[in-house]
Amino acid sequence: MKPLHKANHYVPKLYLKQWATNGKIPTYRVLVPHENIPLWKEHFLRGIAFHQHLYTYMVGQEETDELERWLDQEFEAPAEEAIRRAVNHERMKPEHWKNLIRFAVAQDVRTPANLKAFLSRQQESLQALINQTVEDSVRKLEEAVEKGVKLPANKANFSDNFPFKVMVNRASDGNGAVAAKIILGRKLWLWVIRHHLTGTIEKINHSRWTIVHAPAGITWPTTDNPVIKLNFYNAEKYDFRGGWGAPKCDIFLPLSSKHLLHCSVGRRSWPRGSVLDKTSAAFIRKIIIEHADRFIFDKKRSDVHLIRPRVVSSEMFKKEQDVWQSWHREQSEAELSLY
Repeated sequence: MKPLHKANHYVPKLYLKQWATNGKIPTYRVLVPHENIPLWKEHFLRGIAFHQHLYTYMVGQEETDELERWLDQEFEAPAEEAIRRAVNHERMKPEHWKNLIRFAVAQDVRTPANLKAFLSRQQESLQALINQTVEDSVRKLEEAVEKGVKLPANKANFSDNFPFKVMVNRASDGNGAVAAKIILGRKLWLWVIRHHLTGTIEKINHSRWTIVHAPAGITWPTTDNPVIKLNFYNAEKYDFRGGWGAPKCDIFLPLSSKHLLHCSVGRRSWPRGSVLDKTSAAFIRKIIIEHADRFIFDKKRSDVHLIRPRVVSSEMFKKEQDVWQSWHREQSEAELSLY
């Protein structure tokens, strides 16, 4: 039996090594507990950008790491050769471009930053959606019974891992109530990741992507939230709320300190191999830094702090640490409650 992958790297080591020297990567923390923490610290690749049990979940009474292994087999491993070719200016075949784009899509949805955004969205709308769905389903069933119509058997849209349970509470008079229970947490997020990476990903156009280079004097860092979906209006007005299919959205992923994957949805990008002008390259460096969640990684120690000053708060730092320390226990208990 294979050992369980517990330390789940949400930014793969094979990607981060482009910024590493002798297996170590200079790291800048966006949130620190006190001022005397050094601005930069070098970490071994295996010791950064991971959380315990981020991708494991409960199936019955057992833990599984099948999603972690699936991400590795389907997205990480196939992209390693594509990244190597890209940063070494070697010819890339169509399959290399495909693997690189698939890697970018997977990287976008697998981070703690994505998890936080997902939970925030679902807290606002999920329960109302579930209630409405159950009410509509019950109404259709009642109408069908009254008319003597046999409803067609629909194939389920959800896999066995969808954290959803429907309960029917029957009364002695033959009536009853239908209730639905869904767990808003890790398992739902992982189900959505798989859905996105087996469905939505197939609709992404592979023909408009390019790799561009930084000019002399400018390098690009990367972060723990490296895929940027930019809505750009001007240098002072922009946001990160773009989407994979949103017209005019600019999608960026740094591949090394000198290489950047780019796509402009519905428009042509720069020609492949272009060296960007210093103004464009400096702006991209700025948004890479601004888009970070908790970590910024660079080839060497730099002036990142001038663009993204650290947040110094022992309270916030401890609160986050406590959340991640209790993450697996709380999520596992919630997942088990569905069985």
